[in-house]
Amino acid sequence: MPTSTWFRLDVDKRDRVLHAAMREFGEHGYSTGSLNNIARDAEIAKGSLFQYFSDKQEFFAYVCDETSRRVREEMERRIAGLDLDQPFIDWLTDVCFVWSEYFAEHPLERGVTAATNFEIDNSVRAVVRDTAVQHYLQVVRPVLHLWRDKGEIRADADDDVLVSLLLLILPFIAMAPYYDGIDPVLGLRGRTPVEQRPAIRRFVAGLGPIFEPPR
Repeated sequence: MPTSTWFRLDVDKRDRVLHAAMREFGEHGYSTGSLNNIARDAEIAKGSLFQYFSDKQEFFAYVCDETSRRVREEMERRIAGLDLDQPFIDWLTDVCFVWSEYFAEHPLERGVTAATNFEIDNSVRAVVRDTAVQHYLQVVRPVLHLWRDKGEIRADADDDVLVSLLLLILPFIAMAPYYDGIDPVLGLRGRTPVEQRPAIRRFVAGLGPIFEPPR
């Protein structure tokens, strides 16, 4: 948790720090990002950061948590508008469509997602990945339970395996169009969200036998 000094700051200053940190970490990673750059861009003294956070890892975790919260809340809003009367795989395809659209529209959040998944320092990666995953789980587990209650998840499927699979798939779809070397097969790199749709539809359709009961 940030210190009480952080929460006494005016909202504009907190937003400047968060925005600068998201940009810096999204471009350079957490452990290799520059706190000097963040302080300069946020128009604060570098030493002020350590009045707001006890150490760098707490700062990293806070930036990741705030970014993940933004993504989760917006995706919860968008997912709520999707058709629940369609088959599960069609619904999951729609989720992946709006997911890809979100990350096309939000480069800062996309950058932090990449930094979280690609962080090279083991101890830092453990902190930020655990932080981000908690937000994924708040959405993924209830959604799977909902679809299981609707009879759309096969009875012999292991829910933990399904959750783990979705935790791999969602960052892949978020990052593959924007970073080299992530997708050597489906051709997502450099595609707009509309251009991504055939590949996403094909990809999710291939998951059908894993999730859905025989029809």
